[in-house]
Amino acid sequence: LNYFTPFFSQLPDPAIEDQGKEYIRPILNKYAAVCVRCPDYGTRTNTVVLIDSEGQVTFTERNMINADVNQWQTSTYEFKLHS
Repeated sequence: LNYFTPFFSQLPDPAIEDQGKEYIRPILNKYAAVCVRCPDYGTRTNTVVLIDSEGQVTFTERNMINADVNQWQTSTYEFKLHS
């Protein structure tokens, strides 16, 4: 028996799902990309966190060096979650 099913079966709420789409959609299309490229604005860091079923975590981050889109440094850390 799942007590959360009745609550989550009502999401998203159709009554509010479309509110603000005309306003927010252009903003999301421009700025919610995986990698944003605009004059004087853009993605400088990408982060991915993977956690497997046994609690093994892989944290990888890529950072732009000196605001140069052709230079990136990647760092990866691995560890196990404590139970």
